[in-house]
Amino acid sequence: MSEAAMHPVCIVMIEDDEGHARLIERNIRRAGVNNDIVPFRDGTSALDYLFGPDGTGEASARRHLLILLDLNLPDMTGIDILERVKANPHTKRSPVVVLTTTDDAREIQRCYDLGANVYVTKPVNYEGFANAIRQLGLFFSVMQVPENP
Repeated sequence: MSEAAMHPVCIVMIEDDEGHARLIERNIRRAGVNNDIVPFRDGTSALDYLFGPDGTGEASARRHLLILLDLNLPDMTGIDILERVKANPHTKRSPVVVLTTTDDAREIQRCYDLGANVYVTKPVNYEGFANAIRQLGLFFSVMQVPENP
């Protein structure tokens, strides 16, 4: 049994649009990915989960996490979350997939500079969005996620 099989990857989805969240989950499942998906509709509750009650991030130290991050959230920006995740020693190795409607080149560059692993612009139409998420699901099924230190 491989190391990855013993430590299933948990997908943390930070997406405030309920319709998008359902669409993301449905199409990840259609791609054959059965990992747990823990949804959050705002940054505050997602950061509480990632960093734990003491705020140190140690709660995520032995978790294998993959973070799906929308940039446009009601309480803070996805950029703020990305910065905090990548600055924390317990979460910095967790892959972050930015999934947003923003296709501004400066914003894309900024996300990569801050440590985002993948930046996906949500297609405007339903079918394009569904297809993009299915492709992402196929990518998740073969992706290796490191344990955080």
